[in-house]
Amino acid sequence: AAFREGLALAVKYAKTLGCPRIHLMAGRLPAGTKQAAMALEMEATFIENLRYAADILAQEDMTGLLEPMNSRITDPRYFLTTPHQAAAILEKVGRPNLRLQLDIFHCQIMDGNLTRNLEMYFPLIGHIQVGQVPGRHEPDSPGEVNFPYLFQLLESLGYEGYVGCEYTPQGEWAVRSSWCQGDQDHPWVSISNPFSVKHTCP
Repeated sequence: AAFREGLALAVKYAKTLGCPRIHLMAGRLPAGTKQAAMALEMEATFIENLRYAADILAQEDMTGLLEPMNSRITDPRYFLTTPHQAAAILEKVGRPNLRLQLDIFHCQIMDGNLTRNLEMYFPLIGHIQVGQVPGRHEPDSPGEVNFPYLFQLLESLGYEGYVGCEYTPQGEWAVRSSWCQGDQDHPWVSISNPFSVKHTCP
């Protein structure tokens, strides 16, 4: 009941804002339980909720997104943690208006192997999010991920959607957001239309 109520409210907001995609969250393991003990029950509930959501979203010409989140830093109790798990659930649900929301930050922490993951799951991807690892700051901040390479890879794969920038800015926002403008101080980003960058962080 709570999921359906939340979905109805999310659809209302999305229609008002003209947003065609809604993140459908998987939920968290109850405190004190192990994922192995709860996996089958939680997956069954999630699949049931996703089928219901897919039908509702189809009526509005909207897409539902599943985002795996890392359980090592961000949320140890979150149920959906890897692209592999999300892809398997999407296959079981079998609805074309449900897609994978791949956050590079979470994917790097849980699995790494970013090139192969992007190539393997690209047909399922409906949205990309970025944030440097481990600090979750701008893509050009010090960290593990080579974002110029990944952006070029996305272009070569034919990605035409937005890149959501879900990170904590360092310093003044107007200064630190210049990484995506391709200016003289940040020449490493060269993104052609319709492949666009859109900041979605606070």
